Amino acid sequence: MAKKVTIFGAGFVVKPMVDYLAKHGYEVLVSSRTVSKAEALAEPHPNVSAMQFNSSDDETMSKLVQESDLVVSMLPATMHVKVAKQCIMHKTNMVTTSYISPKMRELDQAAKDAGITVLNEIGVDPGIDHMSAMRIFHHVEDNGGKIVSFRSYCGGLPAPEANTNPMGYKFSWAPKGVLMAAMNGGTYLCDGEVVEVEGKNLFSHNWFVEVEGTGTFEAYINRNSLPYIDLYNLPHVKTMYRGTLRNVSHCETWYVLSQMGFFKDVVKFDNLDKLTIREFILIHVFKRNKTENLGKVLRKIYNLPEHSVILKKFEWMGFFDNKAMVPISSGSAVDVLTAIMLEKMPYLDGERDMLVMHHEFKAEFPDKEQFITSSIVDFGIPNGDSSMARTVSLPAAIATRMILEGTIAEKGVLMPVLREVYTPILKELDKMGIKINEKFKTL
Repeated sequence: MAKKVTIFGAGFVVKPMVDYLAKHGYEVLVSSRTVSKAEALAEPHPNVSAMQFNSSDDETMSKLVQESDLVVSMLPATMHVKVAKQCIMHKTNMVTTSYISPKMRELDQAAKDAGITVLNEIGVDPGIDHMSAMRIFHHVEDNGGKIVSFRSYCGGLPAPEANTNPMGYKFSWAPKGVLMAAMNGGTYLCDGEVVEVEGKNLFSHNWFVEVEGTGTFEAYINRNSLPYIDLYNLPHVKTMYRGTLRNVSHCETWYVLSQMGFFKDVVKFDNLDKLTIREFILIHVFKRNKTENLGKVLRKIYNLPEHSVILKKFEWMGFFDNKAMVPISSGSAVDVLTAIMLEKMPYLDGERDMLVMHHEFKAEFPDKEQFITSSIVDFGIPNGDSSMARTVSLPAAIATRMILEGTIAEKGVLMPVLREVYTPILKELDKMGIKINEKFKTL
């Protein structure tokens, strides 16, 4: 009898996972609040079914977990601990692509006691980044060396020919998630010194990174890098940095959006569709009269020149248009910005996205020093799966198969840093065209 996998969520990146698991003969149930999304994923496969499911329905969640051999949670990250507790109760394995939260880590012993695997951070970032880095770390260690510096960067961007809007960005995964992440602060280690960046200053703390054969990008800090010193077992490291890549001039624009409060999800507003975007910003963002000149307000508050590129981008987004209405009737500031960007910055039919991942290592050996790079430049399939969807969901799908086959036997709350986990996954991804380019240079 085929083993059963239940997937909670049917968002932007789930399709390649469903296709992979169906191809390998599993019985798959895709459950989503919007049942039409789940049905679209299930339709091509006789062994995949769909159902409507609301994550607040505890009784149904418990029933679905109990009936499954493994559950994949593609719900918002805040829901994973709730799912994990149900998995522990019913002794059902679990996979997520999200970061391990402190509350999830607290469930490690309970998961071990239940005899289950709860594998997290098995997407692209986090996920492939960990696995490709660990392969280098272990290579250096096996050859008698030690890592003294590690910088890791990753970004999902439009392919060069699809980079067709002034913002230099399009959405290949949950838009609100992208914007909410823009409020996260970060911490990293640089030459032995700890550097902390507050969320409000995230985009003002950036620099250029060149990826060979691809171009120059802006990088900004991705959350707290310090825990990875121990998680990666790098006792000699003096620089540890994990960052996000974006196209040049992204950061200064998003810095102003951040200062305006556009990434906040606290205060909800009603009757928004009766306002223009310009009026919404004046009334609810700046608490001013809706008749004021928004351009002048922005120039004065943020000391912008009259012909600022930032203002030109805002003009393109409809901020100064007297006829551009707010696209939603109610919601927070981040909901408004999400709706505007969804209308203005989607991928069009046939356009490709691009996933760029780039690691830089410095390693010391008894007789030499090495500079090592490990990079992935992957493109979406025109009119097919996006690179973001493939690189997020295929590692999770492969790991799901390995857990169900027993080749991942470790129990507890895990991330993919073990050789027996990352080696076969990276090998299979390579066969699927998701290839890692590693280069070694003696200094």
